[in-house]
Amino acid sequence: MKSLFAQTSAALRVLLVFTVLLGVLYPLGVWAVSRIPGLAHNAEGSLVEYRGAAAGSALIGVDPVFTGPPSADPWFHTRPSASADTPLGQGDPATSGGSNKSAVNPEQVELVGQRKERIAAREGVEPGAVPPEAVTASASGVDPGISTAYAELQVPRVARNNGLDPALVRGLVRAATETQGIGIASVNVLELNLAVRASARG
Repeated sequence: MKSLFAQTSAALRVLLVFTVLLGVLYPLGVWAVSRIPGLAHNAEGSLVEYRGAAAGSALIGVDPVFTGPPSADPWFHTRPSASADTPLGQGDPATSGGSNKSAVNPEQVELVGQRKERIAAREGVEPGAVPPEAVTASASGVDPGISTAYAELQVPRVARNNGLDPALVRGLVRAATETQGIGIASVNVLELNLAVRASARG
């Protein structure tokens, strides 16, 4: 009986110690480190603000929704999300992901073909002019950036529907272009759309 009491007491002490260490001190330590100047922005989700309010995250690509005719769409669009249930792969980033289907999978080939036709119709170009990355989803499905080729394809439509000079919009694309660690240029869609909105509103 004494042995059982001693074991129970020891177990409770260990539980208490680890609860304090891992349930209180460790989370507080992580939180304190995240408050260090230069780290707070990343720790809070790399939020992008527009006119004093959070407009989204620089790390998560959420495709803007436009319910009007595709040719009248005023926004730049991200890459598709394989898990979204809309034709162009736009959807809730909470259900993002890749399909894991191969490039020769019949369903994937058909889906890519449909996306290519819809994007070509939206941009007023031939299907062959649509960049491959515009019709294929990434592993995450929420890439914040698109290629400069896909951004350039969308410039004429965005400029026309926002009443802006195409040269101005191309300048906004250049300003939103980032070079990744391996030297690949990527255009941040959220920041670009916010710049377009600001320019259109004057």
